[in-house]
Amino acid sequence: MQKNIQVNQSVAILCDGNNIERSVHEQSKNTNTMVNFDTLIPKLLNGRGLNRLFYFREGRNISSKLAERLHTLYYGSVVPCHKSADIPLSIKATQLASKVDTIIIMSGDSDYVELVLHLKAEGVRVEIAAVEETTAQILKEEADYFHPITKEDWFVFTPGPQKVGGKRGRYSSLTPPKLKI
Repeated sequence: MQKNIQVNQSVAILCDGNNIERSVHEQSKNTNTMVNFDTLIPKLLNGRGLNRLFYFREGRNISSKLAERLHTLYYGSVVPCHKSADIPLSIKATQLASKVDTIIIMSGDSDYVELVLHLKAEGVRVEIAAVEETTAQILKEEADYFHPITKEDWFVFTPGPQKVGGKRGRYSSLTPPKLKI
């Protein structure tokens, strides 16, 4: 007799925005390609509870619309980084280790291997979500689970001329996302 087991995990998602953006751009061959968080986040959570979402991004050109959307839908935060996101993301992951069951790191960068090992030693389940073709093999091997980010998880945004009502841009994708731009 099989009983239903309810998995009740608290999950934090920490995204190295520059790494994921570069990977998606490389695979799509288009710098206007963007991750569709509306489909990706539920897929990553797979019914588990979202505790925190942080999107780390190097530089000053951070989309205020992305920040607003992540905050509105997921109570997420966009964190600007002076240089690489590696150190701020690692510090935040270490701070969250005692507060969550699972940390999903959205990056394929091998610089996170030591962080993965540390978090696992602290008893945290660590999952990696990244574009498989640009993810370090050692990172996939050390993680508890690997979520491939595929073309189904992104869309192409084509900026257009300013239109009446302040809306601009067109979508070119298999399925246009439900974004307010």
